[in-house]
Amino acid sequence: MEQFNQIIQNEGLTLVDFFATWCGPCKTMHPVLEQLKANMGDRLRIIKIDVDKNPSISSTYNIQSVPTLILFKRGEVAWRQSGALGLGQLQSIIEQYQ
Repeated sequence: MEQFNQIIQNEGLTLVDFFATWCGPCKTMHPVLEQLKANMGDRLRIIKIDVDKNPSISSTYNIQSVPTLILFKRGEVAWRQSGALGLGQLQSIIEQYQ
């Protein structure tokens, strides 16, 4: 948890993907997130949190369904949504917070 808090406190944007290995929609988000990282470069950090392996972090952020995406800006939740999104929609949302 301490390392997670250090990561989300950085100056830039951090997108956290709360996922589960058994989740179909989570698997469809993987290539979307890879392309998003390629498009955004250093402007965005993306980390993945397996809810089954990290129950304390999942509980702290009240994760009730996967995938859940949370965008942090300097440690504060800037945006949050559950469910899969397309690349264009997700990138458009993130660019609003830069």
